[in-house]
Amino acid sequence: MFKPLSFALVAATVLVASINNPSATLARTCASKCGSHPIQFTPGQHIRVEVINSTPNLIKIQKPSGTDAISLSPGQKLNLEQIEGTEPNTSLIFWSEKGLSLQAIVSKPNFGTLRLELHPTWRSPGDRSLYIMDDGRINVF
Repeated sequence: MFKPLSFALVAATVLVASINNPSATLARTCASKCGSHPIQFTPGQHIRVEVINSTPNLIKIQKPSGTDAISLSPGQKLNLEQIEGTEPNTSLIFWSEKGLSLQAIVSKPNFGTLRLELHPTWRSPGDRSLYIMDDGRINVF
């Protein structure tokens, strides 16, 4: 007689405790606290890179695999159409003409566009390159 009664008492206590404290009993996935997913494109996809100079200084941008440096004035926007996801590990390098540190903020405004917005920063040495890996992942160094 005591076993069924004690089992019922324990079960009722656990049930009441879980109702009064739901955050302790609900399992949550990483999606509930992890923030946004990293930016990624489909491997082989044609990617348009949009570069925006949000600094008060002249910025230089270059694709190391064959282009000359392109100057980007303060507030200017540049679209680079020739970035192919089939190229193995494509990269862009960028720097301030005055040697100041830059912060690169990347976003994906639509399916085939990667936006690279360059801002001034006090963090040293700052960001210096955008790396598009052949598996579609985006890294900033």
